[in-house]
Amino acid sequence: MSGNNGKKPAHRPSWDEYFIEIAKVVSSRATCLRRRYGAVIVKDNVIISTGYNGSPRGSVNCIDRGTCRREELKVPAGERYELCEAVHAEQNAIINGSPERMKDASIYIAGTEPDDSFAEGRPCLLCKRMIQNAQIKQVVYLLKNGSIVRLEDARELDTLHASPGQ
Repeated sequence: MSGNNGKKPAHRPSWDEYFIEIAKVVSSRATCLRRRYGAVIVKDNVIISTGYNGSPRGSVNCIDRGTCRREELKVPAGERYELCEAVHAEQNAIINGSPERMKDASIYIAGTEPDDSFAEGRPCLLCKRMIQNAQIKQVVYLLKNGSIVRLEDARELDTLHASPGQ
């Protein structure tokens, strides 16, 4: 007699799939009206820190206020971050983590749009610099089409941001 009652065994996710799913769950705590992002920092397949995008601790967040300044001003995605109240998910995960544990770790980033479709998970230029400065080695993120990108070296983000149209 088999232990699975004749059913096909469930798909066991890869580590990248597993931690991207956790990043999606972390994003559910985000307080941004435009997009929800979650980030998970992992070392040796153990979570060492998480973060989601939202207002700084103690500040009124956009969900509670019911307005987004960048949305009101019709600021396109990726522009005029100084108008945004939120701290990015990657930044919060780095702030919440132990510096010595982040060295050579991986960061997983996933985001969703207000309609629950996937958002582009590639880190912005500021987050890219923070990831590199935290000495995080691998960057794994979800694309808008739902596929996973894995960069073995965070410095590869430099070439992605140097691409035309970025």
